[in-house]
Amino acid sequence: MVRPGRSAKVQQRRRERRSEAVSTRRLDKLIEQATVDCYNDSEQIAGFHTMVEENLDLPFKTRVLGVDVRVKGVELTETQEIVAICTRGRIRQAIPLVRLPLPRPLPRGAEWIEAYRRWARTR
Repeated sequence: MVRPGRSAKVQQRRRERRSEAVSTRRLDKLIEQATVDCYNDSEQIAGFHTMVEENLDLPFKTRVLGVDVRVKGVELTETQEIVAICTRGRIRQAIPLVRLPLPRPLPRGAEWIEAYRRWARTR
């Protein structure tokens, strides 16, 4: 049923977003899994890097500043930041994972990015 004043297309997009949303309970479980036996932020970040690297379906396409890019991998920088390695042709750019726009539908394993973002906001 279409609500008055809203197009079917808009309502379909909202349903898709809700179905892709990961519950906060699930994110908290993923955070716990990534950070188990970690004693400091550095070890926790390394735990998230490992989980994202092992579970994220790569490569995938997304848009950064209105430009299509391909996310080829994730790396842990010397400054303890997880970055997505994005390419367009021969151009390569590292973008912090907390700021990477995610495509719709989400790639498999994207819930690990969401868990990392949730963890990063709270530290």
